[in-house]
Amino acid sequence: MAKLKSIRRQVTGKDLAFNIVLYAICIIILLIVVYPLYFIVIASFSNPTEVANGKVWLWPSQFTVDGYKEILRHAEIWVGYRNTIFYTVVGTVIGLAVNIPAAYALSRHDLVGRKIITFFFIFTMFFNGGLIPTYFTIRDFGLYNSFWVMVLPFSVVVYHIIIARTFFDSSLPQGLLDAAQIDGCSNLRFFFQIALPLSKAVLAVIALYTAVAQWNAYFNALVYIKDDGLKPLQLIIRNILINNQAIAGTGDGLAAQEARRLSELMKYAVIIVTTVPIMCVYPFVQKYFSKGVMIGAIKG
Repeated sequence: MAKLKSIRRQVTGKDLAFNIVLYAICIIILLIVVYPLYFIVIASFSNPTEVANGKVWLWPSQFTVDGYKEILRHAEIWVGYRNTIFYTVVGTVIGLAVNIPAAYALSRHDLVGRKIITFFFIFTMFFNGGLIPTYFTIRDFGLYNSFWVMVLPFSVVVYHIIIARTFFDSSLPQGLLDAAQIDGCSNLRFFFQIALPLSKAVLAVIALYTAVAQWNAYFNALVYIKDDGLKPLQLIIRNILINNQAIAGTGDGLAAQEARRLSELMKYAVIIVTTVPIMCVYPFVQKYFSKGVMIGAIKG
């Protein structure tokens, strides 16, 4: 016991300066990451003139919620929330349904033509037909201006397949498959009853990647959706901001000045309104997220 205490005192003495520097660096990095998010929150509750003049640092100045009121008074916001939630849930389910089985199949060394199939998957990451051929393809398949255009055509993501394939390849030993086959387990049963239950980490990571991408989907909706009843939240908020800025730039009267003030307030409030819901998902997958990302990055 005396020897252990002596070792502790010796280690503490040698590493004290290092620990101080290390904690200081960690705190600085934390502030660099967290403060911009905090600033957006307090700026959304502050007078935009105070923000522009650099008077908002640690707390709101001239507290106001007019930006949030202006955004939420538009009825189409709730339609956008509904559509985005549907796109996110359905798109995530479809993304997992197409990417995870493909990744598992490519991780099997007994798959005939495995390298060639993998090459064709990877090829699409660097070369594609472009926007106009894709537009014509979606139109000819009858997906244009429909719910399914947001969840079906772009559901296969090669990057997700590579991550999941690497996970399966490094985490499911061949001996586990051999033992299951000796007991009469089929490939389909092994995938659903053994591989998937052991792959919660990578499933959570792919689900989170897909959900965030679907929640933030903007360009596809801009190109392929014209019906206001199908537009996602991001596109509806964009239209609101554009209309508000158009009103703000039409004159110098009191109405135009108020529109300019609301326009500046809404820029920060929009970030909060659109990001908080998807950020609430992170705590539920946090315990799987780090493990899944690291395992998918160790071996290519």
